[in-house]
Amino acid sequence: MTRRRAIATFTSDEAGAVLVFWALALAVVLGIVALSFDFGRIAATQSELQAYADQVALAAAGELDGRSDSITRATNAAANLITDSQTFGNGAQALAGGVDYAIDFYDTLPAASDTASLAAGLTTVPEDAIYARVVMTPKTVAFSFGAAFFALTGNTPANNSVGATAVAGFTQYACDITPLMFCLPTPNYKADANIGDMILLRSGGNNAAWGPGDFGFLDPSKAKVDPNGPCGGLTGAQLDACLLGAQGSITQCFAQRGVDTEPGQKVGIEDASFNVRFDIYNAIMNGKKNDPAYAPAPNVIKGIVPSGGGACIGGNPQPSPDTLGLPRDTCFGAGTCGSGGRYGDGDWSVGRTAYVAANYGGTDPHPGASTRYEYYLAEIAAAGGGASTTAILSGLAETGRPQCSSYQSIDPDRRVVVAAAVNCDPNAGGTQINGQTNNVPVEEFFRMFLTEPVGTDGLSPPTLDLWVEVVGSAGGAGSGTGGSGGVFHDVVQLYR
Repeated sequence: MTRRRAIATFTSDEAGAVLVFWALALAVVLGIVALSFDFGRIAATQSELQAYADQVALAAAGELDGRSDSITRATNAAANLITDSQTFGNGAQALAGGVDYAIDFYDTLPAASDTASLAAGLTTVPEDAIYARVVMTPKTVAFSFGAAFFALTGNTPANNSVGATAVAGFTQYACDITPLMFCLPTPNYKADANIGDMILLRSGGNNAAWGPGDFGFLDPSKAKVDPNGPCGGLTGAQLDACLLGAQGSITQCFAQRGVDTEPGQKVGIEDASFNVRFDIYNAIMNGKKNDPAYAPAPNVIKGIVPSGGGACIGGNPQPSPDTLGLPRDTCFGAGTCGSGGRYGDGDWSVGRTAYVAANYGGTDPHPGASTRYEYYLAEIAAAGGGASTTAILSGLAETGRPQCSSYQSIDPDRRVVVAAAVNCDPNAGGTQINGQTNNVPVEEFFRMFLTEPVGTDGLSPPTLDLWVEVVGSAGGAGSGTGGSGGVFHDVVQLYR
């Protein structure tokens, strides 16, 4: 009886029941906390891998400039510029290419979906590569508590393998530049290595393949023109003339990776548009002398004067009786210049002597100026700068300052143009140019000084000659530089 009563009392006694539920609940809570710890380590590892993949892809994409070694440079940049370590998965360890990630390159991305396969755009051609994809090698994050939980519950273990993928691309835009391109003598001809050398740029034809020194124009329909600038709202020949001759906020932007060249020549536009810089207003530019957007440079010494007197040069100027324009490299007169007589060597010493004798009576006022561009700048500075109207030359047929235009640009670089340098030799990894050609890679953007007015040979259609001196690189080789005569924007971004 006593035992039966004890059992009945025990079974009906509710004291301490809550403790049992607390024990069970505590076990569940501790299990969830333990799993949260493990899943948190998985999430943290995935974040680390994704951040690393993003940075590697961006570093690689920044080298995809369309050149023949771009994939090699991109692969090296990915391996050498970005260092990181993965902390949680299998313990701390450094991350490195070849083991922890694979990298490949693409010329296109699918437009329909961010999750669509990239396979169609895969490329191994450096000139075509635009995008870099980095795929991380999956990492296994060991469960500290989860293994025991899944074993006790009999559930399937959760996926503890994590990875990451990133896709980045590169584009460079050149803005506020002259829509001009020319063919290099060799792919490795660099602006900064040839400062002071003269180039004879001659208009290329529509049929024969273009060679070193031939020049053409970039398609203005691909330009992004500032609607509030001097070229805003213009079309056709007027737009072409403005893009070639105006100053101010023009903001036409061209992608370095693939510029489009225009077919044919701009007859009646090219020479007139360039020559407003020299205080010459002819053809389509007739009537622009009172427009500040077409103001000439602060130094317009050119060795020619109006025929019959007056302030403005008409269609038939005559040689100045007592002044000379800046001379050409000596090798042009001797017929010894390189690349078919189109690329000089920077030696203008013979012509310099004649220039000083005619314009300064034989005593060189600027002996420290080694290039023609430096001499031109020294002449401006000696006369009070670009904002001054003080004569550069005294008692001669030319003062050196504008006489025809009502305005004068204060920018000495008004006679500097920025042009796209192109490798036109298909046998050296370049693009054959025959007038209109699309997606032509730009090797570099050159800053070039116009040493004399642009002339034609008088034929129909005319051949134009631009005599220019290399000032240096304007950027456009992945440098993202800006300044007078051109602004370059490197755009490197993640796409996936």
